[in-house]
Amino acid sequence: MPDTSAELTHLRLERPSEGVVLLTLDNPGMRNAMSDEMTSSWVAAIEEVAADTSVRAVVVTGEGSAFCSGGNTSWIASEPDASVDHLRSRMLPFYRAWLSIRRLEVPTIAAVNGAAIGAGLCLALACDIRYAATGAKLGVPFNKLGMHAGMAGTWLLPNVVGPAHARDLLLTGRVVEADEALRLGLVSRVIDPASFLEEVLETAAGIAGTAPIAARLTKVALADGGHADFESALQWEALAQPMTLATADLQEGIAAARDKRSPQFRGR
Repeated sequence: MPDTSAELTHLRLERPSEGVVLLTLDNPGMRNAMSDEMTSSWVAAIEEVAADTSVRAVVVTGEGSAFCSGGNTSWIASEPDASVDHLRSRMLPFYRAWLSIRRLEVPTIAAVNGAAIGAGLCLALACDIRYAATGAKLGVPFNKLGMHAGMAGTWLLPNVVGPAHARDLLLTGRVVEADEALRLGLVSRVIDPASFLEEVLETAAGIAGTAPIAARLTKVALADGGHADFESALQWEALAQPMTLATADLQEGIAAARDKRSPQFRGR
């Protein structure tokens, strides 16, 4: 049975297999909009995961028919006379809270089970890998709501799909279905809903079974668009690869390949 953190509100933290954490946005009545309670729970959950050295992969998904419909903007509508400074003082901590998943040193997967809209898509973009269920809808329709994009959308989206597709999606505000998202590079795989979470968790378990030091160094190498140039990549790899060659995990990997068995990596 999965281990669940019961103290979280609008969020579940489970451990479906060794080394894997599943974070489920759990506010289906509001299509998993980012409530204040969910935001506080998210910060606590990320802190818990970051402090747990046994975690080797994290999956984020949504309960019900949506991944995440975005920020709960009802409070903005309720404060039509709020100053820019007041709104900024609320938005920046909100952005930082949800984007804290980027601080995790382990690989992260967004399992986009349904609609990922606005800040909800930005959360998926903040993960290392995105998989979508067939029929999922993804978009950043901020301009259609009369607001500028937030939560690093103007940085994250071009980083994932390139500037041309990012301009298209941000300026039109159009929402795309999973198959087009795959063609745009917004997601890496589209999976049948019937087996969606099972397949994503199986992939996460596979990642959790790889050498953790190598996985973390690879994540660093690919962060923020990767290396500045070809020579920077060579210089990084000339340090990072020897670091892994000096580990016990390398010897275990070689022995496991020789013995035709699954390696048991220990992260040392």
